[in-house]
Amino acid sequence: MQSGTRLQHKAALITGGAGGIGAATARAFCGEGAAVLLVDANEAALAQVADRLRQQYPHARIECLRADISQEDDARRAVDQAQAAFGRLDVLVNNAAMRNYSALSQATPAEWQAMVAVNLIGTSNYCKAALPLLRQAEKASIVNVSSCYAVTGRKGMGLYDATKAGMLAFTRTLAFEEAEHGIRVNAVCPGSTLTDFHVQRAQAAGKDVETLKTQRQDTSLLRRWAAPEEIAWPILWLASDEASFITGTTLLVDGGLHIM
Repeated sequence: MQSGTRLQHKAALITGGAGGIGAATARAFCGEGAAVLLVDANEAALAQVADRLRQQYPHARIECLRADISQEDDARRAVDQAQAAFGRLDVLVNNAAMRNYSALSQATPAEWQAMVAVNLIGTSNYCKAALPLLRQAEKASIVNVSSCYAVTGRKGMGLYDATKAGMLAFTRTLAFEEAEHGIRVNAVCPGSTLTDFHVQRAQAAGKDVETLKTQRQDTSLLRRWAAPEEIAWPILWLASDEASFITGTTLLVDGGLHIM
């Protein structure tokens, strides 16, 4: 498969790498020459993604780690593995996330704590663990994957949306703190993206996949779902030196939902 060089000689760590946007980002990164460590709680899915990547990119350096994103020790293990395998770390993509469908009026403290543990503390864990290596890199980049609903409203996913909004504040502050170390920190806010998660959830509810594809026409000006690759490409760009003068930015990749 034809490859580029936008991330040549760089090493990346991607959380939530076993499917959806994370796996698509891994494909984009490998295609541009990066060595990649994929972290996820789903070990079997990680192995499948890694096998497919190795078939597409036989010369790619790919590592996997099963981990609980909410655990600080696992974040340190991931960074240690990246250093042992690649000798460096240039890019961190915080993509792993937990969802919750409780109304705010019914959400329990335990539900809030679980969401914050993954979506906010998990992001913080990986940033904290990765910063020493990223500071050693010549041009390092962190990309936090938030959500378009961090900046617009809806009902039914308030816990998820609140933690994703928190990621944007986290991103801005970290961009301030790490600018002196040469680390750029940005956030991508995806819109409705047709991942395996949504397909499997629809199938479990007895919905036909073709019908599912027609059900997000009112959540973007483009009247369709995004493909995971359409989110991965902006992440790739922000991770690359092409975005060298961009930090502290929130990039909405939502088909125009935020202006509807």
